[in-house]
Amino acid sequence: MAASIAKKNFSCQWHIILYLYVVVLLLVSIPVPLQGEEAEEASCKSDKDESCGCAATSRDKATYSKPVEGEGGAETPKFDKDAARTVKSSATRRTNQMVFVRGGEFTMGTDAVKFPQDGEGPARRVRVDSFHADVYEVSNAEFDIFVREAGYVTEAEKFGDSFVLENLISEKVKSEITQAVAGAPWWLPVKGADWRHPEGLDSDIINRMDHPVVHVSWNDAVAYCTWAGKRLPTEAEWEYASRGGLENRLYPWGNNPMPKGEHRMNIWQGKFPEVNTEEDGYVSTAPVTSYKPNKFGLYNTAGNVWEWVSDWLSVRHTQELQVNPKGPASSATNDKVKKGGSYMCHEDYCYRYRNAARSQNTPDSSASNLGFRCFADKLPQGVEEVKL
Repeated sequence: MAASIAKKNFSCQWHIILYLYVVVLLLVSIPVPLQGEEAEEASCKSDKDESCGCAATSRDKATYSKPVEGEGGAETPKFDKDAARTVKSSATRRTNQMVFVRGGEFTMGTDAVKFPQDGEGPARRVRVDSFHADVYEVSNAEFDIFVREAGYVTEAEKFGDSFVLENLISEKVKSEITQAVAGAPWWLPVKGADWRHPEGLDSDIINRMDHPVVHVSWNDAVAYCTWAGKRLPTEAEWEYASRGGLENRLYPWGNNPMPKGEHRMNIWQGKFPEVNTEEDGYVSTAPVTSYKPNKFGLYNTAGNVWEWVSDWLSVRHTQELQVNPKGPASSATNDKVKKGGSYMCHEDYCYRYRNAARSQNTPDSSASNLGFRCFADKLPQGVEEVKL
């Protein structure tokens, strides 16, 4: 009898131990939610599905799908003075005009979030003071004037390379590349790619002086704006200006991407990244004067090139009314915000040419679809103000 009871007790204890073991296994398999800065950083590092991979081109974070061969590290490309004289002679039209934008209150962000990891939402009320905004993105011609007068050398020139979309690169240049960005293999690090040579050393901007300058880092953009007596806009100012006084609209002109069948922005048509059908007229950048301006008089705040803003990245936002927000004091991921999307964006792949959309890169990063425009509290001396 005692032996039978002991046997039953042992069997019961064994079942209890087995049950507890299973419970422990289940508990350790449940992911623990991250909190605070860890959550923010994990969100920013999450897989960017339906992305053109622009955020993956951060200079100090990019990982590659192919091993690096050889010693690497190209020398800074030598400046061709003869080519420079040719460029200078073609830079005839100034596009540094600004427009006065009266401050006000608007809805920033969106509740119809497409990319939660980007921090697009929630929709929130923001008030900004009046400012002046560049009518156009900074062009190659305007940047050329800055470089000549200030003797400035961009970070891409100092590093000796920058990121370029594979489709734009010549076969000769492509044959010398031994690596691609992991997860976005259409992005290639091209030696000698910079603002004067957008697709590498065998390219130039002689016939693209009215196109937006690219391969400029956040630091380069700040240097230019400071020289011009201007500054980079805050993200709130940029979005307020891009919306052009319209509330809760996808694009600077409304919700229809092609009003009356008319192209209003330079984005990707076709199948990304294999085929761009160029239905909007451009395979890469378009002149900064292209398409129609919004109601505030700004051109190309949707598509063409990404535009740097001054804010450090945060993906968490308060829903309380904010007045002249400038973003966080720092970023857990060392990223600055960029807005507007680019010629590489497609609705089915990187739907970030919406007013509320955003992305990010580190301040020293550059790419063939990344530019900027400047804002100012007061109209700088010698700058023409466009009257609407």
